[in-house]
Amino acid sequence: MRRRQPPAVPPVPFSPAAARAHRAGLGLTPERVAEGMAAHGVRLLPAHVLGWESGELRPTEEEFIALARALWCPPAQLMGVLPAGLRDFRVARELNQEHAARRIGMAVHHYRRAEATGVWDGDQEQTYALARVLGLTLRDLVAVTGRREELDQRLRQCVDGRWQAHVRAIGRIVPVHEGDLAAVLTALQNENQVSSHWGAGSWGSPVPVARSEQPEQPLGERFWELLGRLGTEIPA
Repeated sequence: MRRRQPPAVPPVPFSPAAARAHRAGLGLTPERVAEGMAAHGVRLLPAHVLGWESGELRPTEEEFIALARALWCPPAQLMGVLPAGLRDFRVARELNQEHAARRIGMAVHHYRRAEATGVWDGDQEQTYALARVLGLTLRDLVAVTGRREELDQRLRQCVDGRWQAHVRAIGRIVPVHEGDLAAVLTALQNENQVSSHWGAGSWGSPVPVARSEQPEQPLGERFWELLGRLGTEIPA
């Protein structure tokens, strides 16, 4: 019986032009770059450096991080695109999977599965640690943990019913203080309920509403706007 092969891991985003530009800016030869990478534990030939710069080769995670260190630049600058998934943000912080999992407080095999599937099942404390360790904004956090659709559904339920029933669930998605979430959800409900039925400002939200002169926004965008005004510990 043939064993099922693990899914192929896509290469780290990499810009050959950015690598060439950084090396040229420092006045380094490929030989010097290879020497610099060796100081960070990655030994290879100068031909590898030229192969990356020509686009004929792609660096592995370990090689990519060592190259960024040898070129004295943040890894994200060598990607050529904005980090998109958990793996990209992790590599941009110069972490391997074991180091990231340890700092988050999660078993390595659970973290690996999250990267491979794009599905995050960490608790609120681990989700908060994930944002801190990978330097994520709250928006980035929701995107890379695959919880954007769930958040939108929860926000709609808050507007249509009792927001109090959803505070803890949303807190597992967006790890901020419960009082901040309560203020934002109160404001969202006030803005979206019929004023003649509920009464304007009936919940007494500390978040300013002032919606009459603003164009209509999607519920999720309004949530981020209100949360951003509160100066949360992790930026919205």
